[in-house]
Parts: sequence; C-alpha cells; structure tokens
Amino acid sequence: MAGRTAAAFAAALLLIGCKKPQKPAPPPPTVMVAVPLQQRIVDWDDYVGRFEAIDTVDLRPRVGGYLTQIAFRDGQAVRKGQLLFVIDPRPYRAAFAQAAAQTARARATLSNAEVEQKRAQALFAAQAGSQQELEARKAAAQQARADLGAAQANQQAAALNVAFTQIRAPLSGRISDRRVAVGNLVTADQTVLSSIVNDNPIRFGFQASESLFLKRTRANRRAVGDPVDIKLQDESAYRWHGKLDFIDNALDVNSGVIRGRAVVPNPGGMLTPGLYGHMRLPGSAPYIALLVPDDAVSADQERQVVMVVDREGKVRQRVVQIGPLVTGLRVIRSGLKPDEVVVVAGLARARPGAQVTPKTTRIVPRAAPPAPPYTEPAASSASPV
Repeated sequence: MAGRTAAAFAAALLLIGCKKPQKPAPPPPTVMVAVPLQQRIVDWDDYVGRFEAIDTVDLRPRVGGYLTQIAFRDGQAVRKGQLLFVIDPRPYRAAFAQAAAQTARARATLSNAEVEQKRAQALFAAQAGSQQELEARKAAAQQARADLGAAQANQQAAALNVAFTQIRAPLSGRISDRRVAVGNLVTADQTVLSSIVNDNPIRFGFQASESLFLKRTRANRRAVGDPVDIKLQDESAYRWHGKLDFIDNALDVNSGVIRGRAVVPNPGGMLTPGLYGHMRLPGSAPYIALLVPDDAVSADQERQVVMVVDREGKVRQRVVQIGPLVTGLRVIRSGLKPDEVVVVAGLARARPGAQVTPKTTRIVPRAAPPAPPYTEPAASSASPV
C-alpha cells in the first residue's frame, strides 16, 4: 500500500515538472493620439465658372477699299491707338482735296457777296440805290455763307474718311488673328478684320444655386466686394484672387440659378477668356474650429465617427459632424470636445472598448504647394505684314 502511494506521488511530480510555463499576456497595442488642432478659419462656398473678357471689340472698317497694310502680329498685345490696318487712302485724299477746293471757292463767293452787300448798303444810304437791290445783295451774302458752311462740313467728312483709312486699336488688350490679307477689298461697317479682348483685369462668371443664394442672403453676406479665390483646372492651390463684382437682380425661372461675376487682376495675361475655374467665396465670419487629420475620421454606416482614448487608456467612439477640408485637415463641427484625445494613426488597432497604449503626437496643418510663377512667353520675331 505504501509503495503504491509513493509511485503515484512520483508520477504527479513528473507531470508537474513536464508542464510548460504560461506566457505573459501581450501589452496593449500602441496608437498615435493628439488633441484636436484649434484654428481660426472661414467657411467657403464653392462655385464653378469660366473667365470672360471685360470688353470685346470686333474690328470693322468705317470706309471701304483695298487693304494695303497689316501692322501687327496675330495674337500680340496691342495698346489703345496702335495702328493695325491701313486701307488705300488715295481715293479719300483726292476727295478731301476736292472738298477743300470747294470750301475755298465758297469762301471766295462769300467774300464777293459781302463786298456787294456793303456797296448796295452805301448806295441805299446815299439814296442812289433801291431797297430791292439791297435786299437782294443781303440774300446773296446769306446764301454764300450757307454754301461755305456746307462746303466746310463736306471737307470735314472727307478728312474723317482719310483718317478712317487707318484702323487703330480702340482699346488695349490682346488681338486675335487677321481675317483678311493685304490686297483684299473690305466693305465699310461689314467686313470683320479681327477682334480685341481686354483681359486685364478679367472677369470670372459663375452661377449660384437657389440654396446657396438663400444661405448667403439669410446670413446677410450678399455683398459686392467680398474677396474671392480661384484655381484653374490643373491647379491644387487657389492662386488667383479678386473681388465679387456683380450679382444679378433675379434668378432664372427655368434653371433656378442666379448669375454672379468677379473681377480678377491678370497682369501677365495667363488667364484667357473661356478658361474653366473653381472659385470659393467666404460663406461665414471667421471662427475657431476643431481640426483633425482626415484619416482619423471613419464611416460607421451613415455616420462619421472618430476614436478617442479616455484616461484609463480605453478607446471610445464619438459620432461627429464633419465640415470641409482646411489645410489638409478635416473640420469637426460637433461631437468632439477640444480636450479629448483623438486617435490619429493606428485606427485598425483602436476598437471601441479596447485597451491601448497611447503615444502622443501633434496635428500639423499641411501647407499648400507653391504655384509656379507665370513667365511671359518670348515675343515672336515675325514681322508684321
């Protein structure tokens, strides 16, 4: 009996010695956390539209004739008053010379009529001439004076026609290509020779929906003069800045939109009429907002949530209302307190209720990449025709 008991005790000791020791529990996963960044921002309303020239002029001749000179290069910048086209002036110079001769003849006729009137006046005073003769001389002088006025008007019209043979730029801007060549016959007020657009400053036309219009009206922010920022289709930063210039007085009953317009400086001529752009307009007064990295916000069905870590190191879920992206960070409108610690990296390891090891970091806004400066293209060496 004693031997059997000893054998059982020895077997139990052998089993205890063979049992492997248990491994310690793994530490809680590490996640990166940070308090929300507080920054003064402005909410923006977004619009799309196209650039358009403030002034556009089609160049048409005011006299007809054969074109003898083109004094510009296609597409170049022109100044107001710069010579662009020349129409053969010889027929109009001849008409001017004829009108000038008629003016001189009318002036001589008037001078003679005035002499005759004075002579008749003297004879009538000496009772050597009749009243009828005096009245006839007065009428002849008046007719000669009227003929001189008509001749002078014809001379002025002929002088204008001579001046109109030189077609000059009515405004400063960029000219299109020539539509006619030297030697072509052009018709007064009909033939389109080219066109000029004034693109500095340039307008940005857009349309606002009825909802945005009502939002701005209720917020009393429908003010001409508000600053606007615009970026082109291939730009990531809003590098073009201007001011709101015009808002229409009625909405389109068919589309439910209202027209608006901004004015943007364009000294280098980079902005061309017809370019598509994306514009933002201040939609609120400046306020302090909470910002977190956009990656820290996740979707839970139809809700947006962020994960926070409490004082015990446990993960908690917060349902939030998000706003726009600002400097690469997402605005949190509600659902998050300024002093709460948000999980900004390691979201896959941050499950609600899980224990984690928080490692503190800072939320840093992302600076927009600088836009490359615009360089004026080199002038063409081609000579005007």
